[in-house]
Amino acid sequence: MAEVTYEQVSCRYPGSDKLAVEHLDLAVPDGSFMVLVGPSGSGKTTALRLLAGLEELSEGRIEIDGQDVSGVDSRHRDIAMVFQNYALYPSKTVAENIGFALKMHGVARDERQKRVREAAQMLDIEELLDRKPRQLSGGQRQRVAMGRAIVRHPKAFLMDEPLSNLDAKLRVQTRVQIAELQRRLETTTVYVTHDQGEAMTLGHQVAVLKDGRLQQYAPPRELYENPVNAFVAGFIGLPQMNLIRVPLSDGCARLGGESLPIPQLLLAAASERDAEEIIVGIRPEHVTVSDSGSDGIPAEVVLVESLGADSYVHANLAGLDTNFVARTEGHDARRPGSNLRLRIDPDRIFAFDADTEERLQPRGRSERSAQPEAASR
Repeated sequence: MAEVTYEQVSCRYPGSDKLAVEHLDLAVPDGSFMVLVGPSGSGKTTALRLLAGLEELSEGRIEIDGQDVSGVDSRHRDIAMVFQNYALYPSKTVAENIGFALKMHGVARDERQKRVREAAQMLDIEELLDRKPRQLSGGQRQRVAMGRAIVRHPKAFLMDEPLSNLDAKLRVQTRVQIAELQRRLETTTVYVTHDQGEAMTLGHQVAVLKDGRLQQYAPPRELYENPVNAFVAGFIGLPQMNLIRVPLSDGCARLGGESLPIPQLLLAAASERDAEEIIVGIRPEHVTVSDSGSDGIPAEVVLVESLGADSYVHANLAGLDTNFVARTEGHDARRPGSNLRLRIDPDRIFAFDADTEERLQPRGRSERSAQPEAASR
C-alpha cells in the first residue's frame, strides 16, 4: 500500500499545442479508492498512464509511497494495471495468465501457485484455472485480469475503464466485486471511468476533470451537494442538474415567464459581482410536479421516462426552448403535449456566475476545498 501524489503534473503529446493534463495536483491517501472521472478528452486516462509510466511528464512530478517515480520505468513502479480490453494471453491458461508476471519476476513455482490459488479463490474463478481466455465470458476475463493484478501484491492498483466492455448486469456485479476486493485488500486504487455513476458508488474520493484540468476533488457526496462550478454540478447526478441562464430582476430570476425567488445569500453573491444574469441550477429530484392551474412555472410535457420506482418528466418551459427534467415517484401517466406546473423550492437552488460558471457564494464565506487533505473512508 502507498500514498500516490501528483504535483503540478502536466503532459503535452508530441505535435499538439494543447496540454492533455494541465498542472494536476492530487493526493491519494494510502489504502484509499480514488476515481478519475470526466467526459472524453478530459485527460483522465492520460493522468492514469502518467502514473503507470506509460506516458512521459512534460512538467511536475509523481510520487508513489514517498518516492519520486517521474523518471522510473513502468516495470519498476510496483503497480499493477487492469486494462479495458483485459490484455490476456490467448495461448495461456487462466492460471498461467494470472501467474505470468510473477514468473517474469523470478518468483518460485510453489509461491506462484499459492498466490494464483489465493487470487482465484478471492475472485471465485477456481474452476476456470485450466481454461483458455477464448472459453471465458467477458465478466470472467475481467476477473482473470484482476487476478493477475492481485497476485503481484503491488503498492497500487490502476484500473482503466475496466467495466466498459461488460453488459449492464455484469457491470453492476463486477463493480460490487471490485469495491469489495479493494475493501478487503486495502490497496491504494486509482480508477478511471467516464461513468459518473461508477465514480459515485466506488470512490472514496472523486477527481472530476475537464479539458485536462482538475475541476474538483472531493468525496462523492460533497460533489453532489457542493459542486464548485456549473460543469461539476451538471456532470454529477443522474439525471443531470437543470442549468438555465436567467436574468435577475427585483430579487428574482425570470424562468418560464414566472418569477423564481432567489435566496438572499445568492443575491448578495450576485450583487458582489454586479451580475445581471446568473446560471440557475435545479436538480430533477428537487422539483415538485403538479397539474396545470396550480402555482408554479408553466411547462409542456415532451417525454416521460418510466423507470419503475421513479419517472423522469422532460418538459419545455413556457417561452424558453429549454428541456427541463423533473423526477416523480412511481409511474407517471402524463402524456406528451399535456400541461403541468413545476414548483421549485428556492432553498434548493444552486446559482453560478454566468461568465465564469463558478458557484456563487458570498465573499468571505468559506468554501469547502476542492483538494481535501484526506480521503473520507
